[in-house]
Amino acid sequence: MTDVSRRKLILGASALGSAALLPGCDLLGDGGPARGGLYGLSDVLSFTVQRFLLRHQPLVREFGPESISSVFPTINTTDPDDPAYRRSKAAGFSDWRLPVRGLVEKPGSFSLADLRAMPARTQITLHSCEQGWSAIGGWTGVPLSHLLGVVGLKPEVRFVVIRTVDGWWDSYDLFDALHPQTILAYGMNGGALPIAHGAPVRLRVERQLGYKSLKYLASIEAVARVDGIGQGRGSMVSELGFSWYGGI
Repeated sequence: MTDVSRRKLILGASALGSAALLPGCDLLGDGGPARGGLYGLSDVLSFTVQRFLLRHQPLVREFGPESISSVFPTINTTDPDDPAYRRSKAAGFSDWRLPVRGLVEKPGSFSLADLRAMPARTQITLHSCEQGWSAIGGWTGVPLSHLLGVVGLKPEVRFVVIRTVDGWWDSYDLFDALHPQTILAYGMNGGALPIAHGAPVRLRVERQLGYKSLKYLASIEAVARVDGIGQGRGSMVSELGFSWYGGI
């Protein structure tokens, strides 16, 4: 493993051993996302089983170009109504920057050109939406693990929090954030990422449901805990009733 140390990956994987059936149903021990009641219990059970099955960090299935769907639906925001985003879009995103901050050794702000200059990965994968549809798309981008390696994670980091232009946010533990198929995608199906699919850069988290693959990225932050963010559930979508961990 080159982009980040194996120790970081093991730290994320150790979440399996720390998931406990406690009243708060904290998925990842002290500082992790939590939801009470039966929903919280189901979160813990699903998370624990998924992590056991994926403990060796397998890749999801990748397809050939002939399998790319002719129609790939778009849901939620398809063109953010944000003045700064609209100005950047008009400039071809030449002024766009992705700040990476928090518990990192070298905080930075990266342009689209910066990301394109980094090692790229192309993958053709199945997007499974919680609304009941699926589609296959081709994605090109820089592995999130590489970017985190550039800024250098501090030893206490356990989560990566990502926020978007249209106000969404989510968090990912290191087990998923450092997976080779978790990428910051700036290309789709051989071309530039379309506006409706999250241009200039979106996240692809291939081992979780579609709502975890945020569009219109605005910032990345490395943190030690997420229980103090929002309602303490680890993501906006979890605050709306969905599971923080959408493993498939």
